Amino acid sequence: MEISRKKMRAEVLERIKFVKTCVMARELCLLVRTHRAVLEPKDVQEICQYISSLCNEEGCIEPSELCAKAAEAIGLGDEEKHLELCGQSCVKCGEARRPQPKKDAYVA
Repeated sequence: MEISRKKMRAEVLERIKFVKTCVMARELCLLVRTHRAVLEPKDVQEICQYISSLCNEEGCIEPSELCAKAAEAIGLGDEEKHLELCGQSCVKCGEARRPQPKKDAYVA
């Protein structure tokens, strides 16, 4: 019984970590991309840096670096490069691993 509880606890904690990092990063990225017109460049830069740190925390180095470069680009006023890098980061983020859904064990 205790082994099952420990295994389930590990699975739940892994899913919570995924939501705290990957899901939040994707949601923030979507909000920034869809509402870019009303945000100031400094807002976008700050949020992109935060998203980069979330990706890095999860171990997704390439999306993290792309997002950090996108934040730099917006800081330099290069919106076209920012959008390109942001798009690449989103694609790489979509390729990242997701927790596998738990399959129900057959019990006779």
